Amino acid sequence: MGAVRKKGLDYFSFDVKFFSDKKIKILKSRYGINGIILYIYLLCEIYDNGYYLKIDNDYEYIISDELNLESNLVKQVMNFLLERSLFDNKLFQSDKVLTSAGIQKRFQLAVKTRAKKNPIIIDRFWLLESEETEPFIKVMHYYDNSENSDDNSRNNSDNSENKGIKESKVKESKVKESKVKKESVIYYPSDEKLNAAFASYVEARKQMKSPMTSHAVDLAIKKLDDMTSDNDIKIEILEQSIINGWKGIFPLNNANKAKLTTQEYADSLERWANE
Repeated sequence: MGAVRKKGLDYFSFDVKFFSDKKIKILKSRYGINGIILYIYLLCEIYDNGYYLKIDNDYEYIISDELNLESNLVKQVMNFLLERSLFDNKLFQSDKVLTSAGIQKRFQLAVKTRAKKNPIIIDRFWLLESEETEPFIKVMHYYDNSENSDDNSRNNSDNSENKGIKESKVKESKVKESKVKKESVIYYPSDEKLNAAFASYVEARKQMKSPMTSHAVDLAIKKLDDMTSDNDIKIEILEQSIINGWKGIFPLNNANKAKLTTQEYADSLERWANE
């Protein structure tokens, strides 16, 4: 009986400029060392599996238990990693898969020696273009937005007129999608109401003739997350600033602070005072 082919890696390359990356700096600034540990933990899990990791809705609780972190923090860090493209967000939304083009490039380098003798067959979730893929990586199907896409869409149409209409609609759809992506910014991808509230706050700053830079947005989100983990209270804090015409965000005033737990409010005040 032949030897079982190894699926994942025993080790992976780690860039010495890791902490110089702007995205990593923001990750550390917003979530501290726990954010860094969680990201490296996920990279280890991915490379142990190969070049991607398929998760389910309970995975954040498993991570929370293994790393002794609050599940809400795990969720926030995961959202950040997806939002900043440290993991491919589109693939995660469609298939609950964690990977990225960078991860797959490093995977190629790691398997180069063994794969030259025995090429590696890739059957799903491959993000790299054909010109970026090494010859010893044999890709059966490049990523097409979903593992469960309709097989019928791959069939050729005998009717050239219908085919032309379909292609036209696809192009039109892509143009519209591109415009939406350029016009909309996602601040909190996991909470539509909170995201809308933060977008209103950013717009209010524009109306005050004090638009926010991307760095100012990052700092505001960090400050808001430090104040409370309750998304409903975050919305009230943002609404408080909008209604009062404040440029900054602050703990709830006396009329609203009762909605925070005593300890949580005290902690948020202390953090705010020390900034």
